Amino acid sequence: MAEELTELEARLFEWIRQSDFETVDWSTAKAARSFKVKQDEIYEAVAALTRKVPDRIQVFYKNGALHIAAE
Repeated sequence: MAEELTELEARLFEWIRQSDFETVDWSTAKAARSFKVKQDEIYEAVAALTRKVPDRIQVFYKNGALHIAAE
């Protein structure tokens, strides 16, 4: 990994990895509440994860909803 993950990025990645956002719609608001941060911080962390661990995370938009999967 070229860049180290921040604490929020690492926690968010693990949460995504253990969740099923491929079949269940992603909720940025729920993620922000869970991590006690603003929604913008979640968006920034997800964007950072796609740069820092691109082979381990997938983000896609389908049927009007954002879907996220990590391994």
